[in-house]
Amino acid sequence: MRTLSLARALFALTAGTHFLFVALTLGLATLVAIIQTRAVFGGGAVHLRMVRFWGQLYVINYAVGIVTGLLMEFQFGLNWPGLTDHARDVFGAPLAMETLVAFFAESTFLGLWIFGWDRLNRYAHLALLWVVALTAYASAYFILVANGFLRHPVGFVRVGGDLRIDSAGALFTNPAALLPLAHIVSGAFLTAGFLMAGVSAWHLLRANEPEFYRRSLRIGLVSVILAVVPSVAFGIAQFTYTHGAGGVRPVTGIALVTMMAVWAAMFLVAVMALVKLPFTGWLARGRIFLRVVMVTIPLPYVAMLAGWIYRETGRQPWLIYGVLRTEDAVRPMGYGAMLAAFTGVTVLFAALVVVNIALLRRFARLGPDAAALGRSEPAARPEPVPSF
Repeated sequence: MRTLSLARALFALTAGTHFLFVALTLGLATLVAIIQTRAVFGGGAVHLRMVRFWGQLYVINYAVGIVTGLLMEFQFGLNWPGLTDHARDVFGAPLAMETLVAFFAESTFLGLWIFGWDRLNRYAHLALLWVVALTAYASAYFILVANGFLRHPVGFVRVGGDLRIDSAGALFTNPAALLPLAHIVSGAFLTAGFLMAGVSAWHLLRANEPEFYRRSLRIGLVSVILAVVPSVAFGIAQFTYTHGAGGVRPVTGIALVTMMAVWAAMFLVAVMALVKLPFTGWLARGRIFLRVVMVTIPLPYVAMLAGWIYRETGRQPWLIYGVLRTEDAVRPMGYGAMLAAFTGVTVLFAALVVVNIALLRRFARLGPDAAALGRSEPAARPEPVPSF
């Protein structure tokens, strides 16, 4: 049981940390795509600079998040062989599709977008980013299909000791996957919106490029305003469905209280922003409001972690609810070996989080002129002609 608890804690660490990267990636990719669309269809030079600046922050977060995702997926085979042995067809199918979408399609098109500046037609270059954003959502969807099956198993049939897909339609339209997807999408817009607004507020307080950061602040705040109510609405909907249909009883307590308290704070900021948005000068010059916005960047992350803990702890002792117990799926290994794995992964993930925060902070503070993304290469200097 000690090994089981440590294995659960290890997966919670990796999944929870990776989830934080995913949320910002989903939201920021979409906002950058919207800004680039504006730049291509009638925008000015300021919009292209915004694409380069916010796009660089997106690429940094995406690159570090890939590493955490790889480590998370390795655990299915290393620590939870019972899951892959008994449910490899049902659980493995959406994960295989996620791998194909995320690690092949999304990364390929993202690479073309990164290195395609000034080399591709502007419409083709814009289309690449929208494909990246759409494949990111597809990746999240497939992951949630696998997770939804664990919470509310549907679309399967037992064949001996194995679970096989009986209805792909039921599996991929499981409300236990679709409702969380809507909840996560709204949460992703909150995460990206607060980051964009907070960074812009920091620069506006220092009078750095007011026009550039005023536009960015408005985009971030509009994203927050549009997402704050749907985030809690879809959250309530998914918990209501799972509680009634699957019998899962979420563990109430500090996680729920934290999640709702943080959401209330975000809602208050959204209301303040809604009042100030029509007044451009007031929005950019309200120093108290800018300071409040600046310190709200961590709020979506706290809410997501609290909500994830509240959601996932209620399924125990089942790994697949009513089908496979958690203790029957963990690898039978020594406590010392599991402790060593937990310690190593914890140190690695802590380092990745610190590196990601440091890089985002550094390039966010430097501003758009320091962005390397999309920067034109300097023309080669002509070789001097020898004189005779």
